[in-house]
Amino acid sequence: MSEAKAPLLEVEGLKKHFPVRKGLLSTVVGQVYAVDGISFRIEEGETLGLVGESGCGKSTAGKAILRLIEPTAGTVKVRGERIDNLSRAQMRPFRRELQVVFQDPYSSLNPRLSVGAIVAEPLRNYGISGGSELRARVAELFRKVGLREEAMQRYPHEFSGGQRQRIGIARALALQPSLIVCDEPVSALDVSVQAQVINLLRDLQSEFGLSYLFVAHDLAVVEHISHRIAVMYLGKIVELTDRDSLFAEPLHPYTEALLSAVPTPDPEAKRERIILAGDVPSPISPPSGCRFHTRCPYAMARCSTEEPQVREVKPGHQVACHLHDAGVAPLAARH
Repeated sequence: MSEAKAPLLEVEGLKKHFPVRKGLLSTVVGQVYAVDGISFRIEEGETLGLVGESGCGKSTAGKAILRLIEPTAGTVKVRGERIDNLSRAQMRPFRRELQVVFQDPYSSLNPRLSVGAIVAEPLRNYGISGGSELRARVAELFRKVGLREEAMQRYPHEFSGGQRQRIGIARALALQPSLIVCDEPVSALDVSVQAQVINLLRDLQSEFGLSYLFVAHDLAVVEHISHRIAVMYLGKIVELTDRDSLFAEPLHPYTEALLSAVPTPDPEAKRERIILAGDVPSPISPPSGCRFHTRCPYAMARCSTEEPQVREVKPGHQVACHLHDAGVAPLAARH
């Protein structure tokens, strides 16, 4: 029997803690538990949306996977091969496989370089092409993202936000990667431009067989592009399932609250808005037990002492919530 094919990306127990220092001697007095043990996988050609409120650890998770920051613990595998423990030289071949599109399309582009030189830089770094061939490849990348070849001579400040993000996407595509981490790629753009960039990403995925880790706080955007969605709260993944199941029947109270805030295009549709009590707790001292229990409308006594484990409660639908233990009424029945 042949072995099952390894997923493109497999993340297991990933943690990233930042030390809190104080005083003249910079003594470590605590930790920021930015990402605290998350696990998921992404298959070839798949988009996984990673959503949650600001500060929940989404972007940190993406940077740790790419080794832009070093993980504290856990494993990251690309096609079954661990990359979290590789040296800088050993990591270099994987840099071609793993690319990123940053949130701010202005600060992520070097203002001193023409945009043609910016997109050409990764090709030069890896010695892939030079001279007229390099120019032809860059021009083709510009066409792929909807920009004219003449634009290659211009500088980042001469473009709109949406055009700059297209340049960032062209740079990410240059090395023909397998996975692109999209870190809030449309949050700084106008709504009409957001739709254009999302549609571009979908078209490129179809053409090149790309996989995306799509980090965002806007569930409406994530719904449009994702195959599966992972919901993060305070450094933990609390729910993970396919897009349709998440929007049709959320199983975690936090997901339910997030979905209640998504605008609906139907003016006749009635949706009860769920307002969560209190603020998001500090990641320096997260609550004991379930981290969401301080704001959860369904919290029970055990929620404050016993941390729920992520488990599959329906085929392909994982959730970390005591509500779904045996003998406890499901979420939908509590309305």
